[in-house]
Amino acid sequence: MLEAKPGPEAELRDEDDNKESKDGSFPVLRELTEEERQQILHSSEFQSFFDCSIRVMERALAEDSDILFDYSGRDLEDKEGDLGSGSSLSFCRLFYDEHWSKHRVITCLDWSPQYPELLVASYNNNEDAPHEPDGVALVWNIKFKKATPEYIFHCQSPVVSVGFAKFHPNLVVGGTYSGQIVLWDNRSHRRTPVQRTPLSAAAHTHPVYCVNVVGTQNANNLITVSTDGRMCSWSLDMLSQPQETMELVYNKSKPVAVTGMAFPTGDVNNYVVGSEEGTVYTASRHGSKAGICEMFEGHQGPVTGISCHSAVGTVDFSHLFITSSFDWTVKLWSTKHNKPLYSFEDNADYVYDVMWSPVHPAMFAAVDGMGRLDLWNLNNDTEVPTASVTIEGASALNRVRWSSGGKEVAVGDSEGRVWIYDTGEQLSAVHPEDWARFARTLMEIRANRADGEEEGPMELAS
Repeated sequence: MLEAKPGPEAELRDEDDNKESKDGSFPVLRELTEEERQQILHSSEFQSFFDCSIRVMERALAEDSDILFDYSGRDLEDKEGDLGSGSSLSFCRLFYDEHWSKHRVITCLDWSPQYPELLVASYNNNEDAPHEPDGVALVWNIKFKKATPEYIFHCQSPVVSVGFAKFHPNLVVGGTYSGQIVLWDNRSHRRTPVQRTPLSAAAHTHPVYCVNVVGTQNANNLITVSTDGRMCSWSLDMLSQPQETMELVYNKSKPVAVTGMAFPTGDVNNYVVGSEEGTVYTASRHGSKAGICEMFEGHQGPVTGISCHSAVGTVDFSHLFITSSFDWTVKLWSTKHNKPLYSFEDNADYVYDVMWSPVHPAMFAAVDGMGRLDLWNLNNDTEVPTASVTIEGASALNRVRWSSGGKEVAVGDSEGRVWIYDTGEQLSAVHPEDWARFARTLMEIRANRADGEEEGPMELAS
């Protein structure tokens, strides 16, 4: 009968046992010195490992699904969660951090184009904590139940505008009160910017309320505008100096104090801006008419929010945009006419922000100083919102942003809280006939407006 020979592991084990029996002791592990320990603890490899590990453990404590997802990686798979249905707005999540959000005003919101569950919020300074960084940007995750930010970024000046850098999944861009543009990278274990622009006359020296990455995957630029009317175009690879600058002045003499900027879908050259005096302007980056082109008058107070029609469908509505203002109104405009097409006057306080739905042609969201979030479906009604909710505590709502799929709406308030609402199936569902219905709605608005004015009808539908 053949006898089985021991494998290599068994032979090694026997050798180890022999060693132990010969000298009667186990090998002693050398204890690291304090200097060696500190060297390991402060190494980038250990910090990256520890940073990733605590995220996984934090998710594991809250739930047990997809806890290993890595947002600093290159996996851009769409992972939207299950969403509820209904005919009204339903509260979903509240994001607030006792340390980083407290006594800070939300200044801007943006959803990640690559990871639909990630939302970045920028915050003003906390006057009660003079030793804390003045500017903060927190990345929140609606996919997991954990109540802490996915990433924490900060800088030394209040962050007044923020956005995920389109085409660059790991980068977050911030515009600051001092005029600096800062760039954070979630692959770095640093919470401070990996790049920042110089404070010089060649760039911005006034607050930057507008940051927008436009272009394509292979050719894109960061466009920024400050309140002194200076527009800069940057390469995200090098923020040491702008690639081009332009002074936004009307009639070659009047500087435009820009408070908001929006580009029509697919356009990298033409854009619209809102100003402190309540006037709206169209502008171009290049061409024979580079700079401010047309002036649009209608608001009686500073423009607080501006949004170009973004839903793509069977009818082209890219010439439409909406604005909100301190004059308690939201106004609907067309770039083809310099007077408002319609004024929505249901609010009884400052309207702080407004945004078109990314998927529904006739729907937009607005927020005001009384803590009210309104969803307007113009195919249903132009007099009152289709759905409305008021935040408890009556904190002013400063910012509103739709998620890329149009299923969630995020709003930020003056107390540093981010509220997420589900729009529900009946509110967010888009039907093929909605495009033709909205074209008819615009025709009716045009006809009603023409009846009261001598200037005649306007061309609304493309």
